[in-house]
Amino acid sequence: MKTDSIFYKLFQYLPETLFSLLNLPSELAQEYQFLSQELKQLSKRIDGVFLTDNIHQPIYFVEVQFQNDQNLYQRLFTEIFMYLGQYQPPNDFRALVLWANQKLDYPLPKYYESFRQLGKLEIVYLDKLEPEPTDNIGLEIVKLIVAEQEKAKTQVKYLFELTENNIDNTTKRKNTIELVEKILIYKFKQYSREELDKMFTLTDFKKTRFYQETFADGEKQGAMKGKLEGKMETIPELLKLGLSREQVASALHLSIDIVNQFPTPKE
Repeated sequence: MKTDSIFYKLFQYLPETLFSLLNLPSELAQEYQFLSQELKQLSKRIDGVFLTDNIHQPIYFVEVQFQNDQNLYQRLFTEIFMYLGQYQPPNDFRALVLWANQKLDYPLPKYYESFRQLGKLEIVYLDKLEPEPTDNIGLEIVKLIVAEQEKAKTQVKYLFELTENNIDNTTKRKNTIELVEKILIYKFKQYSREELDKMFTLTDFKKTRFYQETFADGEKQGAMKGKLEGKMETIPELLKLGLSREQVASALHLSIDIVNQFPTPKE
């Protein structure tokens, strides 16, 4: 399963998940952006960085590992110190390593032990998370990722109920549902999409008013976005024809502020 991309989507859609894994207030997520950052010296990007404008809060570096990697800690701290040297942020930092299970972990090199003692390095074994259901959607998605097949069936149903009851934003709701469906496809790749629908009763779920309204709204928003983009592509052409900005705005039913974002075409 492509766990890296799944987790990065999870942190992008539900950034409060990070702070739940660290037993910190989920409200902290409002101060952060989850990004990838370029490391010039390594000619690569470092994924899994939580950045904040609040200099009193640390930057978080997240590493997800579902297979053996005896050099993980060396690579992680190399990237962290490269980042700190290149960007020189005023913030402190924290590193979080998420192992699928403790058996995959390697002994922490002694020269990094002080980071753990100081609370700058947190190591979490995902199979050790509290098994009892919570109302935290992000944590429940993490549990789904590491769950056995039979357990996953129950968790999927519970996750959809949580999403319906706890997420009001249509886009966030849609992203969460699609992420759960993607996890199932990756996790049970030996099954077809139709078999998964039956196995997890997704066919029945997709008939619910909640599901249909969520995705109908999403399609409507997508169509509106496409229509707006089409109008904006027309603005430069109409300005070239000599129409005033007020005439363009009136013809396309757009605000004058949108039209004013476009430069005057050169003769």
